[in-house]
Amino acid sequence: MTKKNPKPTTPPRERAFLVGVEIYQQEGLLSLEDSLNELALLADTAGLDVVGELTQRLNRPNAKTFIGSGKVAELKALAEETLAQVVVFDDELSPRHQRELEPILGQNVRILDRTALILDIFAQHANTSEGMLQVELAQYEYFLPRLTRAWTHLARQAGGGGGRAGSVGGVGLRGPGETQLEVDRRVVRKRIAHLKAELEKVRSHRMRHRNKRKKARLPVVALVGYTNAGKSTLLNRLTEADVYVADRLFATLDPTTRRVELPGGYLSLFTDTVGFIQKLPTTLVAAFRATLEEIAEADLLLHVVDISHPNALNHFQAVQQTLGEIGAGHIPVVTALNKVDQLSDPETARQIVKDYPQSVAISARNGTGVPDLLQLTQQALYETYTPILVRLPYQQGQLISLFHEAGQIERVEHKRGGVVMQGRLPGRLVAQFVEWQISPDDENPKEKETA
Repeated sequence: MTKKNPKPTTPPRERAFLVGVEIYQQEGLLSLEDSLNELALLADTAGLDVVGELTQRLNRPNAKTFIGSGKVAELKALAEETLAQVVVFDDELSPRHQRELEPILGQNVRILDRTALILDIFAQHANTSEGMLQVELAQYEYFLPRLTRAWTHLARQAGGGGGRAGSVGGVGLRGPGETQLEVDRRVVRKRIAHLKAELEKVRSHRMRHRNKRKKARLPVVALVGYTNAGKSTLLNRLTEADVYVADRLFATLDPTTRRVELPGGYLSLFTDTVGFIQKLPTTLVAAFRATLEEIAEADLLLHVVDISHPNALNHFQAVQQTLGEIGAGHIPVVTALNKVDQLSDPETARQIVKDYPQSVAISARNGTGVPDLLQLTQQALYETYTPILVRLPYQQGQLISLFHEAGQIERVEHKRGGVVMQGRLPGRLVAQFVEWQISPDDENPKEKETA
């Protein structure tokens, strides 16, 4: 009689201790308490059990250890008392901070900051080859300045690329007088260059697809919002898609595009994108350039806000700030105030709508308000016209024709090198003309210079 193979056991979750710092006269979108609560959710998503937290208010971060020396001693004692295996800081630590803290807290305690934690979550949730490339690039760019003699430290933490991050450590031989650390850095830089080249191919591929969509004249609506606001649930509701949904931060990373029919029989493409968060790591913004361009090239942004969250307005502001940073601040926005089914008083939602421009209160889960949202989207794409002044080179004949066909023209002037067109365009088309947009003072630059 053969024994059945025992079921695989889930590895125990690591115990994490959180550290938050509030810098005087440095305003954040969230309070220290709320930011630490969000960090706890991130830790849970990453598979960590939070066993305690420590906070400090400072005029400025300590140059050596980020927190004061007294707090470092207190942190060491609390970490030992709670048997913490990981200490997570709510802000990004400099390489020096990590080097100074590691010997104090001991070899058995790993030190992570908010950026490293988010990178770890992204590594766990990236499912497509594109997503893995983007995460791996972000990891390498984050770890390069933090690289020390212990290559295994990098190999252990930067494993988001299907094991690729740790596998390159043995590549290459040392030249005369070259230390192992220099070899490691050279290998990492080479890998970064390779990943950037691969992602440039992805970017070119996406650009070709966007150009095809523009020729088909199908407007693109990009769903944006704070992480866990309900974007994927809304896309599933609108299209009966099967996008993965979970009540966790960053449950989906890879963009999903589906066709949606709007009132009046108009067709559009809705794209679900990666969620935003306060203190979004700059390495991620850079690495996810190809994905974020899907947002910057959209005709309309559908901003999904979890209206049941106590920090809904702060989340809204964090997303608006990030949209500006990635060059999407000019795109028209419709706001979906989601999760009204979780509010105790529905009247609250009707009052809140007044505080958000172009908004509708909805529940993506049960469908409340979704028809009104589609109606508002249709109006924003096809009925709302935006004033615009552009100078289009004669080589942009397609855009000149598009302005004549779909726009309301007030003035056309043919000048050397291009045509100046002033008028109004449907919201869905504005993004295509932004590159050529000018102010009245820019119309005759040569004449102005002569004067």
